Amino acid sequence: RRSSDLCVPPPSLGSMGRMWFIKDGCGIACAIITWMLVFYAEFVVLCVMLIPSRDMVYTVINGILFNICAFLALASHSRAMLTDPGAVPKGNATKEFIESLQLKPGQVVYKCPKCCSIKPDRAHHCSVCRRCIRKMDHHCPWVNNCVGETNQKYFVLFTMYIALISLHALIMVGFHFLYCFEEDWTKCSSFSPPTTVILLILLCFEGLLFLIFTSVMFGTQVHSICTDETGIEQLKKEERRWAKKTKWMNLKAVFGHPFSISWLSPFVTPDQGKTDPYQYVV
Repeated sequence: RRSSDLCVPPPSLGSMGRMWFIKDGCGIACAIITWMLVFYAEFVVLCVMLIPSRDMVYTVINGILFNICAFLALASHSRAMLTDPGAVPKGNATKEFIESLQLKPGQVVYKCPKCCSIKPDRAHHCSVCRRCIRKMDHHCPWVNNCVGETNQKYFVLFTMYIALISLHALIMVGFHFLYCFEEDWTKCSSFSPPTTVILLILLCFEGLLFLIFTSVMFGTQVHSICTDETGIEQLKKEERRWAKKTKWMNLKAVFGHPFSISWLSPFVTPDQGKTDPYQYVV
C-alpha cells in the first residue's frame, strides 16, 4: 500500500463542479478547425447546391437531413470536448484518504506519481490533460480532450454524424455535377462556373477525407466498446483483470440502459451505474 504525505488534499467540491475544458493550444486550434470545416460544408451545400436548385422537394428534404446531422455532430463535439472524461480527483493520494478507504486484505491502491492521485484499475495518466483518466482510450486533439469512461458516447456520436454528413455531401456533389453537365453551368449555381467547380472540389476532398477518417475511428471505437478493451490497453497488450461481459452489456455500459433512441442523442447523459473506482483484488 502506497501513500504520500507530500500530496495536497483533494480539491473542494466547488472547484470540481466547474466546466471541464483543456487549455491546450493545439487542441483548441484543432477544435476550431473542425467547426470551420463543418460550416464550410454547410455553406457549399446550402448556397452552392441546394438554394439555387429548382427542385423544392429535393432542396427541403436534403437541407433538413444535412442540417440535423450537422447540428448533432457539433453538439456531440461540444459534449465530447466539455465533458469530464473520467478524471480521477487530483491530489487525493494522502495518507488520511487511503486510510479512510478501509482496505481489506488483498486489496491495493496505486498512486500516480505525476498527478499524486489514487490510480484506479484501467486508468492511465494523460500528459496533455495532466490527469489520470478512467478507462482512457486516447487523447484526441480534434475534440481537445481525452476519450474516457464518461464521454466516449459523445465521441462515438461525433464520428458517426461527421461520417454521415460527409457521405451525404459527397452524394449531393455527385448529383450536382451531373446536373451541371446536363444543364448550363451558369444556371446550376449562383456563383460563376470556375468558382462553383473549385468550391465543389474542395468539399469533395474534405468529405472524402473525413468520411474515411471518421468511419475508421467509428469502427475502432465500436470494436473497442464491444470487446471492453481501450485503445491504450490494446496497444500495451495489458493483462485483462476485469470481468468479461457480453458485447450488448458493454454497449449499454457506454450508451446507457436500456436501449432507446437516446443512444443517438448527445443531449442525454448515459446512466453508467455506480462502481468502486479505486480498489481491485490482486
